[in-house]
Amino acid sequence: MSAAADHVAGRTALVTGAGNGLGRAIAHALSAAGARVVLTGRTRATLDAVAAELAPAGVRVAVCDTSRPDSVAALRDELADEQVSILVNNAGIAGPVDALVDIEPDDWDEVFAVNVRGVYLMCRAFLPAMTTAGRGDVINIASVSGKRPLARRTPYTASKMAVLGLTVTLAHEVGTLGVAVNSLSPGPVAGPRMARNFRLEAQRTGVTEAEAEHAFVSRAALQRMVTEEEVGAAVVAILRMPGMTGADVDLSAGMIAR
Repeated sequence: MSAAADHVAGRTALVTGAGNGLGRAIAHALSAAGARVVLTGRTRATLDAVAAELAPAGVRVAVCDTSRPDSVAALRDELADEQVSILVNNAGIAGPVDALVDIEPDDWDEVFAVNVRGVYLMCRAFLPAMTTAGRGDVINIASVSGKRPLARRTPYTASKMAVLGLTVTLAHEVGTLGVAVNSLSPGPVAGPRMARNFRLEAQRTGVTEAEAEHAFVSRAALQRMVTEEEVGAAVVAILRMPGMTGADVDLSAGMIAR
C-alpha cells in the first residue's frame, strides 16, 4: 500500500495519556505505521521513556494535563508548528470501585474531569486547525463499560457513556468540514489496571484474584482479555477506513454483561 493511500503515514498524531499502557501501545502502532507521534501526558519522565522507544526523528514530547483548560491551551500553542491531523484522546482514569452512595463527589468529579472534560478540551483546541485544513481524524478511547453495566463503577461507566455521546454528536458537527470522529471501546485489557480491579474484587468478595479474573474473563466469547497491542492496531485500522465516522468499534473479545 502506498503512503498516499495508507491514510496514516506522513501525518502527525497527537496521543494523550501516552506515557504508559494503552497510550504507549497506540503511540507504537502509529509510529510503526509511519506517523509522526506527539506524546502528551502529565509526567515528563514516562513520556520520555516512551519517546526513547520510538524513532527519534518521528516523535515529540509535550507535557499537558488535559483536564485543565490552561494546560491544553499551552499545549496547542506549543504545537503551533505541527500539523496535527490525528488526535487520539486516550487519557483516562479508572476512578473508585464502590457503591454509588459511598463515592465522594470529588472522586466522581475527578473521573469526569479526566475522562470527559479532557476529551472536550482537546477537541476544542485542535479541531479548528483540522477543519481549516479540511482533513482530520479524532479517535476517542471509550470502553465497553460505556455500553454495558459494570457494578460498583458508576463514575467510570457514566463517563465512558458520555464519551460515546460526544463522539457521535461531534462526528455530525464536523463531518462536512472533512473531519472524521470515531470511538474505540476496548473490553478488559490485560495489564496493571485490570490486575488492580481483580485484586479489589477479590478483597470485596473473598475469592482469590485468579477466581475474580476467571469470573470476569468468562463473559467474553474468546475467553480472554484483549491486549494493549491489539488496541494500538485497532486505532491504525480505524484511520485506514476513511469512510467511517460517528462509529464505535467494539474490541472486547466478545465481552457481554451479566
